[in-house]
Amino acid sequence: MNILNGISLGVVVALLPSALVGQLMQAVRQVFPAAAQIIMMTTFAMSLLPAIAAFCVGMYFKLNPIQISAVAIAAMIGSGVMSQKDGQFVLQGTGDIINTGITIALAVGLALILGNKFKNYTILLLPLLVIIIAGGVGILLLPSVRLIATSIGAAITHVTSLQPLVMGTLMGISFAVLIVSPISSVGIATAIGLVGISSGAANLGITAGSFLLAVYGSSVNHIGTTVAHFIGSPKIQMGNMLKRPRLFIPLALNAGIMGLLGAVFEIKGTPMSAGFGFSGLIGPLTAYHAMPTTVLSFIILCMLFVVLPVSLAYISKYIFVDRLQWIKPQDLLLEI
Repeated sequence: MNILNGISLGVVVALLPSALVGQLMQAVRQVFPAAAQIIMMTTFAMSLLPAIAAFCVGMYFKLNPIQISAVAIAAMIGSGVMSQKDGQFVLQGTGDIINTGITIALAVGLALILGNKFKNYTILLLPLLVIIIAGGVGILLLPSVRLIATSIGAAITHVTSLQPLVMGTLMGISFAVLIVSPISSVGIATAIGLVGISSGAANLGITAGSFLLAVYGSSVNHIGTTVAHFIGSPKIQMGNMLKRPRLFIPLALNAGIMGLLGAVFEIKGTPMSAGFGFSGLIGPLTAYHAMPTTVLSFIILCMLFVVLPVSLAYISKYIFVDRLQWIKPQDLLLEI
């Protein structure tokens, strides 16, 4: 749970800045020259996700600064976010989150085992061993671990060939589940080239899940944490979701409904927008650009991306939390 919660927190810290200002800076970069610099800074922050996640995990385990630093370096190496090209190191994307988690687990375990065994030589030997052993194992495992995402991508590709309403429902559920798992929803979407109605349904599924988790935990989480679910990423709840699988039931129901409606209204998206949901308004804006520029289009998008997901979230909360009491708001508590 320390590892899952640390990674979840790292995801929000690394990705939220870009989600908050990314689309705005893209829109004003022609009249605001500094926008390009801001985009560069927030994009760089995204690529530091493995190191930030490792730092958060290290804090949960109460590691000392030397141990945390070594774990963070090993995480960057094992994540695959870094590659060497023409003698230079290149950062790209956010890395494989599953392999990042595995590398962090190995690095933390090794740091705890070694502890202060080297006495005065700890600062010399502990970082070296953690980086080489944990980072090296991470590099070796990376190709195999990436096959997990490839297999999931192949299954989702098959879903896109189904009847549109069935496809929309399953796509909404699939991506709502992916967004709160260690798998990158954006990575899957871009890998399989998810376009059109499939992409729109995926976005609406994530949006439904984001608002549901925010509403469920709103009574126990601070306002900033609650807003982070849909402005940032619902992946902040990954630890709680995997600890309490029953949470996936209402999540899947709401996501399926919104995915179905996305297919009915032919909401569209691109490979780069699928997997974001409401975050940074990427999903709604991409859908709007694919629709006729009319007041009706704007109303439809407001209904599908805000009014209906929020309404369904409160209806679901009434059923599963208030009446059936299958779920407690405390299940969604985030101690940040």
